[in-house]
Amino acid sequence: MSLKDKVVLITGGGSGIGADAAQAFYQAGAKIVLNGRREEILAQTAARIDPTGERVVYMTGDIGQLETSQNIVKLAGSRFGGVDILLNNAGVFAPKPFLEHTAADLDSYLNLLRGYFYMSQAAIAQMQQRESGSIVNIGSMWSSHAIAATPCSGSSTAKGGVHALTRNLAIEFAPARIRVNAIAPAVVETPLFDSILTPEQLAAFDTFHPLGRNGQVSDTTAAILFLADDSYSSWITGVVLPVDGGVTAGRH
Repeated sequence: MSLKDKVVLITGGGSGIGADAAQAFYQAGAKIVLNGRREEILAQTAARIDPTGERVVYMTGDIGQLETSQNIVKLAGSRFGGVDILLNNAGVFAPKPFLEHTAADLDSYLNLLRGYFYMSQAAIAQMQQRESGSIVNIGSMWSSHAIAATPCSGSSTAKGGVHALTRNLAIEFAPARIRVNAIAPAVVETPLFDSILTPEQLAAFDTFHPLGRNGQVSDTTAAILFLADDSYSSWITGVVLPVDGGVTAGRH
C-alpha cells in the first residue's frame, strides 16, 4: 500500500464507517485528522487508535459551516504539513415518508451536502499544492435505487448531490492528479441505525441483500482504502461504487 505518511482527513470520524476507516488508515501508516460534532466520542476514538496522539488529532465542529471545514484543513497543515486524502463520511439517515418531511429535516440533509462541498473545496485547494490527492465520498445506494419499504427522499436528495459532486470534481481536477470517487452503501451495521431500528429489525435486513447479509464496516473500509490508495486505483476517478451486497445488480 502507498498510504504510509499520507495525511488523511475523515469527517464523521468518531464512530461507525469513519472510525473503522481511521483505524485502517492508521495501521497503514497514515496520519489522521478526525472531525465530528461530539467531542467526547472523537476524543475516545482518537485515543483508542493512537494513545500517543502523534499521528491522530481531532477537531469538533459542523462541516456545514465554511469556517469549520477550512479550520480542519488548516489543522492538517499545521500538524502534519498538508492534506493527501479526504474521506467525506459524515452522515444523517432517517427513513420517513416524503409528505412527513419537515423543513428542519431538509435543512439537516442539505447542510450535510454543504459540508461535503466545503470540505472538498478546502482540501482540494491544499492538494493542488502537492499536485495530487484523493477524495472518497460516502454516497448512498438509495440515491440511485429507491426502495418502497424505506422511503428516504430527503437523504437521497442530498446523497444524490454527493454523487453529482463526485463526478464533477473528478473531471475538473483530473489534470491536477486529484482523484474523486464515492462508495454507495446499502445497509451497513453502524450506530447510524441505533435510533431508528432495534437489533432485530436491523437483522431482518439481511435478506434484503442478495448476498444474504447486512454490510459491516470492514466492507466499506476495504472499498475506501482501495479508492484512496494510488497503488491500487491511480487510474480510477469519477466512480460511484456500489458497496451494497448486490442490491443494485437487479431485482431480488
